[in-house]
Amino acid sequence: MIKNVICLFFLCFVGIGISNAQRGSVSGNIIDDETNVPLEYATIALYSNKDKSLTTGVISQEDGRFNIDNIKRGSYYLQLSFMGYDTKTINNIEITNKNLDINLGTIKLALNSDELDEVLVKSKRNTVVNKIDRQVYNSNAFQNTKGGSATDIIKNLPSVSVNSLGEISVRGSQGFVLLIDGKPIQGEASVFLNQIPANAIERVEMITAPSAKYDPEGKAGILNIISKKGALNGNFAQINISAGLPSIEDYDNKEAAQRYGFDGIYNIRKELWNISLGANYQRKDISGRREGYVYTIVDDVFTEFPSDGERSFDEENYSGRFTVDYTPNDNNAFSFGFYAGKREKARTADILYHNQAYPVDDEDNKIFELTYFNENLRIRKGDFILGSFDYAHTFKNESKLSSSILYEYTQLGAPTTNKNLNYPDTENVIQDEYNTNDNPLNGFRGQLDYVLKPFDFGTLQTGYQFRTLNNRGDFFYGRRYDYNDDFERVDLFSSDIKLKRNIHSVYGQLDGSDDNWEYSAGLRLELLDRELFLADKAGTTEEELNYSYEKLFPSATLKYNFTEKSSLKASYSKRVERPSAFKLNPFREREHSETLEQGDKTLLPEFIDLVEVGFTKKFKESSSFFITGYFRNVQNLVNRVNKIYDGPPIDPNDPRFDNVVLDRIYSNVGTGRSLGVDLGTNINVGDNWNNFLGANVYHYTIDGAYNGKKIDTKATQFSINANSTYDLSDTASLQFTFNYLSERKTAQGEDARFYSPNLSFKKSFLDNQLVLTAQWQNIDMGLLSTNEQRITTWEPGEFFTTTNYVYEVDVVMLNLSYTFKNTKNKSKFIDSEFGKKEF
Repeated sequence: MIKNVICLFFLCFVGIGISNAQRGSVSGNIIDDETNVPLEYATIALYSNKDKSLTTGVISQEDGRFNIDNIKRGSYYLQLSFMGYDTKTINNIEITNKNLDINLGTIKLALNSDELDEVLVKSKRNTVVNKIDRQVYNSNAFQNTKGGSATDIIKNLPSVSVNSLGEISVRGSQGFVLLIDGKPIQGEASVFLNQIPANAIERVEMITAPSAKYDPEGKAGILNIISKKGALNGNFAQINISAGLPSIEDYDNKEAAQRYGFDGIYNIRKELWNISLGANYQRKDISGRREGYVYTIVDDVFTEFPSDGERSFDEENYSGRFTVDYTPNDNNAFSFGFYAGKREKARTADILYHNQAYPVDDEDNKIFELTYFNENLRIRKGDFILGSFDYAHTFKNESKLSSSILYEYTQLGAPTTNKNLNYPDTENVIQDEYNTNDNPLNGFRGQLDYVLKPFDFGTLQTGYQFRTLNNRGDFFYGRRYDYNDDFERVDLFSSDIKLKRNIHSVYGQLDGSDDNWEYSAGLRLELLDRELFLADKAGTTEEELNYSYEKLFPSATLKYNFTEKSSLKASYSKRVERPSAFKLNPFREREHSETLEQGDKTLLPEFIDLVEVGFTKKFKESSSFFITGYFRNVQNLVNRVNKIYDGPPIDPNDPRFDNVVLDRIYSNVGTGRSLGVDLGTNINVGDNWNNFLGANVYHYTIDGAYNGKKIDTKATQFSINANSTYDLSDTASLQFTFNYLSERKTAQGEDARFYSPNLSFKKSFLDNQLVLTAQWQNIDMGLLSTNEQRITTWEPGEFFTTTNYVYEVDVVMLNLSYTFKNTKNKSKFIDSEFGKKEF
């Protein structure tokens, strides 16, 4: 069945290109006249000799290459331009029946010698460049991120917001896919982004309505992280060192926060070889506190437990990467990548609780009172090894065949200690609990793509991809009442889980242009098989559940260019959000004293329909503006919902804890809809002051039910990200950034606003080889409520919970970067496709 469908799918698309009308193409490669470095984002405009009118135009790719296809027969001339460089005109381009495809070869652009004193200003990239299918953000525009991670960069993008828990959302949704140099990972994006050094990132691409050639995973689209590239030949080395000053406010945490790290890369490219080595280490601690209040009503008993205490994070990760590229000729390219490392993130939540229970409306008749200290430490670890191999072949007729395989082994673990101690005599144990999971994961991805020679109607691509994931979880939960006793297994929280998922997919994609129009349309067929095995440690329950689907995922984009500086586009994309093993695991996990978490073994994937319309306008002096309206409809919406725990006794020896525990459960709750708008503007004031402002505003509704109760949530919410940079001189600049997330309604409550202002100063020395950046993060000075957020949920007549998370402010960081040769790195590194989602 699968083979027949795949064959039919390919035959349909290959059949499209049998006939080829008489239209031509012009291609070439643009480089710097002196350094031979490729010039990305150079403008290539094709004009008609007949009336000097603009026929069409493109922007050069990351390797300097460009291709203009679907050109009618006729006489033309070409203009090539790039900021800070002299414009070059190429005349006498004749498209005839005998000369349809013209390759101009390598074209060199020279710096404008009349304006050398202004080159540093004029050659700066825009903060954002808009393409037909994506928005491209220059990472160098965000100098406050130096020494940080990829998260620090992307939280400045218009559609992105990050809350107090470190959860990353795109257009209000955490469901987005992360690519590294175009390669997808299947891991949890927010965790993975924290592992990537900001210094190693060239740019970030936001693809909100992806085409069919991409995996349809991710209801909010795709973020593509592009690593630095550059010199054609020679050696390159760079070292970055960062360190934080002592904390101004320690929030009475037991240990002082430590913040320091380094990352370095060495690259050598000579003739046919490109070899790169990279390593990084980062220690990034965050001090903080948690202030909470919860009450439950069970069987007419009112139980309340206010709490207060430390909530901090210690994060440490290090890794090494190795990449070899071999290009024996213009038609063949090989690449091998290896990546290995360790990571650990520890969350400390040492909380003092004051519990009391009494009948409803009879506060004086207390059933019990209990003051205790909950010492909770949750550690997430992960050791991983990844390897990949890529091969690409370009045929003489310009068709291209690409193949890629990736294998990953990841050993994950999540030990958690949860001690309930008497207070103030904390030497006396009420409960001492320990749980862990050994979670080995094996993942494999194989992909084959074929790009046909351009036809008169555009370029046709087809491809096949296979993914397999094997994930096993071994969860043990132990409890004791005395430090001298052994831990005894608690069957309620101990289990085994095995998840196997196979995905076959094929796609066809057509891209083209005609006069002022650009278009893209595609169709992807995906076949998924999922096997889930569940068993409790007591051996009383074993269950195997199977789920599969065969589904089509269409996509289409149409863009009209009014002029070189303004355009309008409309897009449609169908997406899917597949649940992870964590969200499928129905066995409860005790996070800390008052919370249990569990998944749903019958959880269905979310299916998403996305429509968007966008307008882009460029102004003088590199200023620009864009606005995109979008509508997203999500079926089988997955939400995390709370309810009072109603299972077996948590601890038969101490029933006082049963009524003070909430169940957090992932469940399909109905349909979610978002109607919103993204907008951004880049404004240059004079030669020295650049400003970028981005915002996302949307109206969100949830129409569904959970546990027999209707969910009807409606809210309008927004986020704002501002960035203002002033050049004090050619070698010094000052930058202010501000990130704001408004109040947000959730399925059962609301999250308060969250914001963070930041200031940085950058100074370069030794002809830009040495760069010092000083950062003042989370500016507060005791005057604001920076870096804190209150999260509240409730169910009338059943429970109410509110927690204020207060994290460290007025953090001062120093970052020093030294480049041994003032060129950029060419390497592209692989990274995890499977393991991070379960980390």
